[in-house]
Amino acid sequence: MNPAVPELPDIVIYIEALESRILGQVLEKIRVVSPFLLRTADPPLASVEGKRVRELRRIGKRIAIGVDDDLWLVLHLMIAGRLHWQKRGAKVARPRGLAAFDFSNGTLLWTEAGSKKRASLHLVRGTAGLAVLDPGGLEVLETDLDRFAAVLTSSNHTLKRALTDPRLFSGIGNAYSDEILFEARLSPLALTQKLTPDEIERLFLAIRTTLTRWVEELRAETGNGFPEKVTAFRPNMATHGRYKEACPRCGTKIQRIRYASNETNYCPHCQTNGKLLADRALSRLLREDWPRTPEELELLTKKS
Repeated sequence: MNPAVPELPDIVIYIEALESRILGQVLEKIRVVSPFLLRTADPPLASVEGKRVRELRRIGKRIAIGVDDDLWLVLHLMIAGRLHWQKRGAKVARPRGLAAFDFSNGTLLWTEAGSKKRASLHLVRGTAGLAVLDPGGLEVLETDLDRFAAVLTSSNHTLKRALTDPRLFSGIGNAYSDEILFEARLSPLALTQKLTPDEIERLFLAIRTTLTRWVEELRAETGNGFPEKVTAFRPNMATHGRYKEACPRCGTKIQRIRYASNETNYCPHCQTNGKLLADRALSRLLREDWPRTPEELELLTKKS
């Protein structure tokens, strides 16, 4: 199975692991070996060397590392980027190695599998600089039902598209949207503006339940270690990546919709009243509402 962009639960665990290792530490040196990684020139990257880490934040699916003088390193792992904690001075091995961040107590390595280098590093100043990189999606674990409903129904999209649009909701991607929709017993192709108030509330509660549960599960799995097995395909997921396997709720075989390089998994009994949704059929709905690639979603910017 192909890798996927780390989502809210994965990023939360990454940040917790980083906080216990680099918060308060001095960033001694940054070694960037991929010419495509760094996307900003001002401030210069060397300006953060020798500065102490003051704060870490999640911005959607990005990791922001704040250092002295209100400078922020913003890491977007994209599809195949992963982080690794190694001994101080660890080598950045090509072709997978992108960069290394050296601290006195260890080195944070950044790798990316595959030939397409999509991961990005930005260095920005202050809150204003961070805001430019924030797609603006609602923080679903920090809002109420009314605000959630307003954002959800602000435009008429399929639920799959709405949940994974970073301009609408922060940190949800392909994997956890499948799990959320299964929990809510809703079709991925249901249209947001046609949902009943009961369905909207079910979806709201399903988001909070699913994301909270997975944060707790990943936290327990990682313990005091560093998250080295970040993946979108986990054996105890209900639907995601489980095509033709038995639904854990009713036993029906999990089905999927595939469009271009996107895929969503669902239970026809629990979510679509027994209806099989078109597979590979380039229907008008899919053409107009689904992005062709996961990267397209990640590159969406804040709504004007």
